[in-house]
Amino acid sequence: MRVLTPFTRTGISLAVSLLAGCSLLAPPANDELRKDALPNVSVPQQWKQPAEPGAVMDSEFWKFNDPALAELVKEALAYNADLRAGAARVEQARGYVTVAGADLMPSVAVLAKGGGKWSGDYSGMQTALIGATWELDVWGRQRYGARAATDSYASAELDYEYARHSLTAWLVRSWLLAVQTTEQEDLLREMVQSSDKLVEMAQLRLKAGIGDETDVAQARASLGEYRDLLRQVQLARTNALRALEVLLGRYPGAEVRTASRLPAMPGPIPAGLPSELLERRPDVVAAERRVAAAFNLTQEAKAARLPKLSLTATFGAVSSDLIVLQDKDNPTFGLGGNLLWPLFTAGALQAQVDIRTAEQQEAVANYATIGLRAFDEVEGALASETALRERQEILKQVATDNRRALELVTVQYKIGSSDLRSVLQEQLRLYSTLTTLVQIQGERLAQRVNLHLALGGGFGLPAASAAAEQPVSPPTAKPAS
Repeated sequence: MRVLTPFTRTGISLAVSLLAGCSLLAPPANDELRKDALPNVSVPQQWKQPAEPGAVMDSEFWKFNDPALAELVKEALAYNADLRAGAARVEQARGYVTVAGADLMPSVAVLAKGGGKWSGDYSGMQTALIGATWELDVWGRQRYGARAATDSYASAELDYEYARHSLTAWLVRSWLLAVQTTEQEDLLREMVQSSDKLVEMAQLRLKAGIGDETDVAQARASLGEYRDLLRQVQLARTNALRALEVLLGRYPGAEVRTASRLPAMPGPIPAGLPSELLERRPDVVAAERRVAAAFNLTQEAKAARLPKLSLTATFGAVSSDLIVLQDKDNPTFGLGGNLLWPLFTAGALQAQVDIRTAEQQEAVANYATIGLRAFDEVEGALASETALRERQEILKQVATDNRRALELVTVQYKIGSSDLRSVLQEQLRLYSTLTTLVQIQGERLAQRVNLHLALGGGFGLPAASAAAEQPVSPPTAKPAS
């Protein structure tokens, strides 16, 4: 066994001292990042649009007391293809963390060779060596890389979490659209029946001698138009069901079952404070983690321009049946060090620093984009909710007036004091108002879901996992309601 020389011991001590002496720079703090990314944004104390005070909390209002809808969400979380791709990206990021962390540890390898006098090199040598190499992270290059991988992994997990909530919101909105088209289809069926009665009335008036062919033709044309509209709404409902089934990972056969009526409007949602939004939304926090990862990669590139120091150690034994070895000491042990200093790389290392710096600037700009979009989504959802609520109250009264006007003009037509054109016009106004009311009701519910998602509120989902969601029972084909 070889004895370490004073020079070797001094080298080891120096290496340990260098390892302990280099501290890492921290990425920009949240306040610093926001000032850099959003220099022209003055965040108000309260939302500009009317909002419910209070802290944003997880909620299960989106289930709308419909157990079937909750089961559809579970199915989507288990089988949606986009979500499964997101889970795979998280697993990739997790693997990169392991790879980056491994660079900080020594690498160990074994070399063994054996053979007699008939071996390939005719030496008859037997060799067994264990070698270890450890690059000393003097300047923090490897640690910066490991931190960047950790930040990228954190951002991937946050993106996956936000994707789960976005998928839930998307599915609920698609479900609401399918229910909305169901109500519109029922409404049009009533209008078709009403128009059919007008055709009969026009024919009876013609037979009684108090009507004419024009009224009959107009009534039949109106009936045909409503039948055409009914067919359009039926197609829209079929497309809505197919879109819903794609989110579920099913074959788009328009067979999924939904409710027949839109649910009641849930109570208001606390909106929190604008200053809290950037810390609450997973997609914004994920963007902030990507800025941190880009910062660490920039520092890694800067450290790559400096010398690399590494230690090597070997332990093994060599023997031969045919060759007399000068040094017969076995086993043998060796310890050494390597220095690699990139003196000339034609600007490649500096270019790498410039690239990483530009990527960091891009990450900051992307953070600003996501942050501004978050503010805009909340303000837009709050404004839409107020406008839709007011419109719904107005149209309810309009529908009442239209229904009364249609009743009066129909009576007038029966007794001959009004023509059919007036009846058809009032019928069209009533249908248009009722259709808009159904649409607004569906939009209000969808906007409530949008608002909760925009605020960064949760949907009461089970804890996210990068592994595939636990599959639910395989879906069976169900007739559309």
